Amino acid sequence: MKAIFHYDAGPRLAARFATLRGEGFAVTACQEDDDARLAALLPQSEILLHVLKPVTATVIADAPRLRLIQKIGVGVNTIDLDAARARGVAVANMPGTNTPAVAEATLLLMLAALRNLAGLDRACRTGRGWTVGDSLQERLGELRGRTVGLVGAGMVAAALVPMLQAIGARVIYSARRARPDLGIEYHTLPDLLKDSDIVSLHLPLVPATERLIDGAALARMKPGAILINTARGGLVDERALLEALTTGPLRAAGLDVFAIEPLPADHPLLALENLVLMPHVAWLTPETLDRSLDVAVENMRRLRDGRELLHRVV
Repeated sequence: MKAIFHYDAGPRLAARFATLRGEGFAVTACQEDDDARLAALLPQSEILLHVLKPVTATVIADAPRLRLIQKIGVGVNTIDLDAARARGVAVANMPGTNTPAVAEATLLLMLAALRNLAGLDRACRTGRGWTVGDSLQERLGELRGRTVGLVGAGMVAAALVPMLQAIGARVIYSARRARPDLGIEYHTLPDLLKDSDIVSLHLPLVPATERLIDGAALARMKPGAILINTARGGLVDERALLEALTTGPLRAAGLDVFAIEPLPADHPLLALENLVLMPHVAWLTPETLDRSLDVAVENMRRLRDGRELLHRVV
């Protein structure tokens, strides 16, 4: 069975793919920006191991032998599920495989935003590190003693709770349904926005959550608050975020995800000094890939053998 891994694969990952040949699987890596290579591979492929670049109806139509789109991760908003369903192509994801990496990256962005890490790094590299101004102390802060509001109560949010509490933060959350097992205070979203020093987003992107954090939501946040997003870019109205970071109330933000990816080179957010950015790689660690490939390979075997797939979405 032929499969495409639609992302870059380093030597470690390529070596693992090579071991699958003994089971009858030929996995070929294709970088996300190599459209010509993808077009050449799709007609003969039965499995698409999908990471970030959207799987459109056109992609599905160009793969007549396609039987499985296996999401490497959780969110399937980048897959045309209706087109897959119409073609009878199965779609599966893998909840939990990236949870440790995303939780740690979220904590990283919180600390980096609080301590203006990106700005200090730039200043040091340009010889201005020791002349950043007497007001520097007004732009820094500690996580200990602050209130962190988690919007969403899934696996990543649950993993963050003990990390944040160990540092000394107060943790609250908002979600569609209360989760008493988290052991932290439940707040409505408006109250969470009003009470939190740091707001961190942990929701899927669906019609009900698109631009959930809009101008009105940002206006409810505390003066000097920080927004963190390692979930999906479409949860945030980026024009409103730009204004909130420029004129208030936000002090800073840490973003791993954006409404359009890759982020355009002329995007106005890139000009801001109070923003810490990552290129949608909060999930990306060797450990995540190991866990993800365990699930993906198991589903490839199940597809080959005609057994029920794990975590099937379509």
